[in-house]
Amino acid sequence: MQQSWQQWNRRARALMWVLTLAGVLAALPLGAARWQMEDTAEKVEFVFDYRDLVQVASYQAHPKAFIEEQLGNMKEAGVTSMAVFETSLEEMVWSDRLAVYNSAAAAELADKPAPLDENYTYLLFTGAEEEAALRPMIEQTFEAWEIAVRPWSFGGRSGLVLETPVENAMLKPMNPDPIALQSIHAAGFSIVPRLSDRIPYNQQMVDKQLAEYQQLGVRRILFDGDAVKGYADNAEKKSLESFAALLNKYDIGVSAIEAPIAKGQKGMNSLAYLTHYNLVRLYSLSDADASAMSPEAIADRFHLAAKDRNIRMFYLNTAPMRSSAKSAVVNSLDNLYDALSGEGEAIKKLNDRGFEIGQAEQFDYETPPTWHKALKALLCLGAIALITLLVNAFIPASIIPVFVLGLIGSAGLHVLSKSTLEQGLALGASISAPTLAIIWAIGRVKAHTTGNLRPVGGASEGKGIGGLNWFFPGLSAGRRLTMALSIFVMTSVMSLLGIPYVFGLLNNMTYSLVLEQFRGVSLLHLAPIALSALYVFLFTSGTLIGNIRKLLQMQITVLWVVVAAVLGVAGMYYLSRTGNAGEASTFELLMRNVLETTFGVRPRTKEFMLSHPLFLFGLFLALRYRAAWVFFIVGSIGQLSMVDTFAHIHTPLHISLIRILLGLVLGAIIGLVMIGVWQVLEGVWRKWLQRFVPAIRQNLK
Repeated sequence: MQQSWQQWNRRARALMWVLTLAGVLAALPLGAARWQMEDTAEKVEFVFDYRDLVQVASYQAHPKAFIEEQLGNMKEAGVTSMAVFETSLEEMVWSDRLAVYNSAAAAELADKPAPLDENYTYLLFTGAEEEAALRPMIEQTFEAWEIAVRPWSFGGRSGLVLETPVENAMLKPMNPDPIALQSIHAAGFSIVPRLSDRIPYNQQMVDKQLAEYQQLGVRRILFDGDAVKGYADNAEKKSLESFAALLNKYDIGVSAIEAPIAKGQKGMNSLAYLTHYNLVRLYSLSDADASAMSPEAIADRFHLAAKDRNIRMFYLNTAPMRSSAKSAVVNSLDNLYDALSGEGEAIKKLNDRGFEIGQAEQFDYETPPTWHKALKALLCLGAIALITLLVNAFIPASIIPVFVLGLIGSAGLHVLSKSTLEQGLALGASISAPTLAIIWAIGRVKAHTTGNLRPVGGASEGKGIGGLNWFFPGLSAGRRLTMALSIFVMTSVMSLLGIPYVFGLLNNMTYSLVLEQFRGVSLLHLAPIALSALYVFLFTSGTLIGNIRKLLQMQITVLWVVVAAVLGVAGMYYLSRTGNAGEASTFELLMRNVLETTFGVRPRTKEFMLSHPLFLFGLFLALRYRAAWVFFIVGSIGQLSMVDTFAHIHTPLHISLIRILLGLVLGAIIGLVMIGVWQVLEGVWRKWLQRFVPAIRQNLK
C-alpha cells in the first residue's frame, strides 16, 4: 500500500511540474499584452503650481510684472502646464483682484466709528474686469453656504458685504479664478484644474464647469485634498458615477498623485474604473526638495520616475522663504529651471530615453478579451501546483492531498474575492519558485559530495562534528568551478519560473497604475530565506526528528547569543532596505549613478554585490566543505529578489528584465573574482603549511 502511494506521488509530482510549466507558458501572452501597453504613453508633462507662483509674487515689488516674467522663464525651461486650485478670497488678495476688510477696518476706511456687535467681511474689487469675472462666483458661493451677501461700495469702487467673519470667509473654496485661467491660456500653457470635494456636488454646475474647461483645452484634472470630487455625496447622489459620465463626455481624464495606497485619495479607484482608466500617475516635487536638492539630483529623480515607475506628470512646487544670509525673501524657481533645462538637463535626459514633452496621455486600455480568463485559470492551476511542490519538499508524499486542498480553497476564495485569490497565488508562487530552486541546488551539491554522484573517496575522510563529513576531496578546482557555474545558472532559471506567475496573475491596469498593490511582499522577502535555512539545518542529513532533537538539546552559549543578535540586526537592516523607504549609503549612491550611466538600468545592489557573488562562491566551496552550505541561505536572497523585482508592477517589464539579467551577469563576474582570490589564498596557505608545520612539529618534539 505504501509503495503504491509512493508511485502515485511520483506521478503526481511529474504532473505538478507539467502544470507549472503550462502556467508559465500561459502567462507569456499576458506579459506580451502588458509590454505592448507600456509602450503607448510616451509624453511627459511638467506642471507648475500657479498658486505658489502667485504667493511668491506677492513678496515682489511688482507682482504682476513678476508673474509675467516667470511665465516666460517657465515656458523657456520646459514647463508646459499650470495647476490652478479652487480659489479663495485669500488668493484673490495675493493676485490683487480685491481688498478685504473686517467691520472695524471698513468703518475706519470710511472715517466712521466701528459698528457695535458686527464682525462682517467687506471686500472691494480692484476694477470693473475683476468685478465682472468674480462677483457672480462669490455671490453664488456664499449664498450656497447660506451666508447673506449684499452690495457695498467705497471711493468709486464696487464691493460686497459678506455677513460672516473674515477668518471664516477666507476658508470658503470657490471655482478656479476665471481671470487666471484666461491669462494662463493666453500665455500658451495647458491648464490642470485642481478640484476638491469641499464644495457640495452639483451636477449642473460641474457640467458647465467642465464645458468651460474643454474650451480652454483642459485634458486632465488633479484633485486637492484626501478625496476626489463627488466622493462625500456619492452615497446620497451617486455623484461619482455622474462626475465620471461628465469626464467621459468632455474627454477629460484625471491624475493620481504618487503615494502609498493607504494615503491615496478616496474614490480614485472607482473614478478610474468609471473613466476607463483615463488616468496618469503624477510625481510631486515638494517645495522643500525643490530648494534643497541640486539640479542634477532633481533631474535624476524625474528621469528615474518616468523610466522606472511609469510617471508621466511632474508637479513642481515652490514657496517664499526668508533667507538671513541674503537678507531677502527667496524662492527655488531658478533651481527648478536649472534642473529642467540647465545643469540638470532633465528634459534632455527624458528626450534621450524617447519621451516627448507635452500633455500626458493615458496608457492604452482595452477590456481584456475572454481568452485571458482561460489563461488565468491555467495560471491558477500552475500556481497551486508550484506551491504543492514546495510543501512536498518538506512533507514528502503529500502532493495529492495538498493539491486537492489547494483546488478547493482556491475555488472558495474565488467566490469571496477574485483579487485576493490572484494575489495569494502570486505570492505563493513567488515564494515557492526561489525556495524550490535553492532546495534543488542543495540536492545537486549533496549528490556530488555525499550522494551517489560523488567521486570515489569523495566523502571518505572520516566523521567530524555531529558525526558528519565536513570535507569532501575528490573534485578538482576546475571541475568544481564548472559545476558551481552550471548549478548557479540552473538555480536562477528555476527561480525565474516564479516571475510569470507574478505578472500573469496580476495582469490588471489597477496594479500598473498603483491603484492596487501586491500585498504580502514583506513575506516574500523573508519566507524563502527562512525556508532555505530550515532545509539546510533540518533536511540535509539524518532524519527530521533527529535533527530537531539535536537542536533542542544544544547548549546555548554566549557565542550563540552573539550570533543571534548579529543575525537579528542584519535581518532588521535587510527589511529596512526592502521597498522604497530604505536609505542608501554614499558609496551605494555613487555605484547606482555609475551603473545607471553605463547601462541605462541599475541592477539591485543586494543581488549583484551581495547574494549572487556569495552564492556562486558558496557553491564552489560547498563542493569541498560542508560548512559552506550556509551560503545557500545567502543565495536565497538574490533568488527571491529577482522575483520581487517583478512584484513592482508599475515598473515596465523590459526594465525589470534588464535589471535581473544585469544583476546575474555582474554578480557572476564578482563571484568568479572571489573564487580566484580564494584559490590564490588557499594555495598560499597550503604552501605555508607544507613549509612550516613539519618544522614546528619537530621543534615541539
